[in-house]
Amino acid sequence: MNTTGTSRYIAYYRVSTARQGRSGLGLEAQRQAVFDHLKGAQLISEFVEVESGRRSDRPKLAEALAVCRLHRATLVIAKLDRLARNVAFVSNLMEAGVDFTAVDFPQANRLTIHILAAVAEHEARMISERTRAALAAAKARGTRLGGFRGRAGTCTDCSRAREVRTERANLRAADLAPTIQALRAEGGASLRSIAAGLNARGICAPRGGGWSAAQVRDVLGRIAALEKATA
Repeated sequence: MNTTGTSRYIAYYRVSTARQGRSGLGLEAQRQAVFDHLKGAQLISEFVEVESGRRSDRPKLAEALAVCRLHRATLVIAKLDRLARNVAFVSNLMEAGVDFTAVDFPQANRLTIHILAAVAEHEARMISERTRAALAAAKARGTRLGGFRGRAGTCTDCSRAREVRTERANLRAADLAPTIQALRAEGGASLRSIAAGLNARGICAPRGGGWSAAQVRDVLGRIAALEKATA
């Protein structure tokens, strides 16, 4: 891993039992491995997940990813071997839009996960193309097919792209809500003061850089809409 590419990291550790979590068995080794790997780079926060092999939810991973997004930080983990085989981990990581590095497999990063996903997607597309070719051949032989399946999905794709952008913006707003609430509790009532508080905490604006009052207003509007939708 090249620590010059980013200056901020969030550590995520995993232990299998509550006893390990309390005793530090395995946890200290993971922590030391991460510290040695970062070689003095800034470690903003650490999250410890206590979960059994049967659990599919990862609440601490979700918290760690949220903090990564807020600070535009990289997720660092000590061991990828078991996590990489966990569907929940891979799914959460793919959807989070967060870069990560692993001490025991430094070559693995978000690109690696994308490549694996791309391979699966390519295979699914090839299966689809083979199916369409088989249907076309059947139609040429005079076989009656159930319906037309060759329509391009351009409008649907564009609509889905807009949905993805909205989902990401909503996720970002949900991540920011607790921090903004804390800033308000500390007396930051105005848009400008909230923007200053976010900047002081090192949280990047949606498109990078510092926050402005207008950007805070947009996020507050989105937070209000989300709260109304879930009320």
